[in-house]
Amino acid sequence: MSPERSPEFIEAISRGLSVITAFTPEYPSLTLSQVAKATDLARPTARRILMTLQELEYVRADKGLFALTPRVMELGMAYVGSLGLWDVAKPHLEALVSHTHESASMAQLDGPDIVYVARVAVPKLIGLRVDIGTRFPAPPTSQGKVLLADMERREILQRLSDPSRSSVIPVVQWDQKSFLEELDRVKQQGYALADEELARGIRSIAVPVRDSHGRVLASMNTTVHAAETSVEALLTKHLPPLREAADAVTEDWTRWQSLPSHVRERDAADVGRIPLLASPED
Repeated sequence: MSPERSPEFIEAISRGLSVITAFTPEYPSLTLSQVAKATDLARPTARRILMTLQELEYVRADKGLFALTPRVMELGMAYVGSLGLWDVAKPHLEALVSHTHESASMAQLDGPDIVYVARVAVPKLIGLRVDIGTRFPAPPTSQGKVLLADMERREILQRLSDPSRSSVIPVVQWDQKSFLEELDRVKQQGYALADEELARGIRSIAVPVRDSHGRVLASMNTTVHAAETSVEALLTKHLPPLREAADAVTEDWTRWQSLPSHVRERDAADVGRIPLLASPED
């Protein structure tokens, strides 16, 4: 007898996850019949789920065999990243905003868009509302440029060939040649600017936040009102403390990753208790 489900339980999601978890290291490739048997689903249902996962690029098919794609790793990394990234970044973002009196955020890539994963805002009127989970097209944003600059050109173009899921139409539309040249400069100089490219009146500057292997984990930015702060002021006044904050998050995140997994899980809800992750002032 099946356990009683909550009224909010979504059967389709449960079935989709059961198909994903049917693939194991021992059985990395499965036929449709094997998937149906492993998940106790009817063949037509299993087939529709596999076709959906294939269209979403979580599954690939080859000569009657299905297998997971590396994109499935994003599901796990979303959990790992959320486990401590905000807790690690929060005190440094708050200190940065206290110093600059301007909003600061962190973002990661999702396809051709950036998605905000952390933010500390100041009460200023700007043209766009930003919350955790907000997404914007990557090319006209300073954070998107930083994240894309860490990638190979083929991956950049592949990502940007997909349509954005943001409802915002940027002021500046990206041109492939000039944009790739700009990304080369971003990678060399270690920061990116966006000067009223996403929306009128908004300027921002961003730098990378890296993991323990030196890979760009996220981007961190400071956003200002164009009428109040010039590009020169962004570079001379805001870039140095922004870099310091991002470097501090990188250092703390590296230490966080070095902790045993059981310690991270135990203290995920209260990272501030871990001495290694204390702010420099503590």
